[in-house]
Amino acid sequence: MYRRWPLVRQIKLLVVRFLRLRGAPEEIAKGLALGIFIGLTPTFGFQMLLAVCLAVMLNENKFAAVLGVWITNPFTAPFIYALEYESGRVLLNMDYVHMPASLSFSALKSLGWEVLLPLVVGSLLWAILCSMAIYLAAIRVIPLTQNWKIPRWPRQPRGKKEERP
Repeated sequence: MYRRWPLVRQIKLLVVRFLRLRGAPEEIAKGLALGIFIGLTPTFGFQMLLAVCLAVMLNENKFAAVLGVWITNPFTAPFIYALEYESGRVLLNMDYVHMPASLSFSALKSLGWEVLLPLVVGSLLWAILCSMAIYLAAIRVIPLTQNWKIPRWPRQPRGKKEERP
């Protein structure tokens, strides 16, 4: 039954495509680490474009870089950026930012560096640590996964419906 769900199928196809990446394990691991690094920086909106451009310039795997960027997706981004902000705030010994009473553009604009500086410092710290850890893990795991044989899902003959229990 789950085979008919488009989201499950797309996730499996992305995993299979990642496991079947061609190229040297070091190149794929560097692309993945680059994507993780960019994904953990506050470059909202153009992370994938930045990852592809840097992967082309550095001659790393573009698909692995784009996959790495997806560490910050709509579900994980609030948690990741909150952790990065808090880490930067602690490192810089800054006080908490108090939200303005009215959420107007000028009020939010006044927060500027009080929010952005700790976020940038914390994101660089976490980006360096996580990209190094991912690179070291990937450089060992990728050669093992390149030899895996992943079976196809059996296709149902046309016109025949899948039996339901």
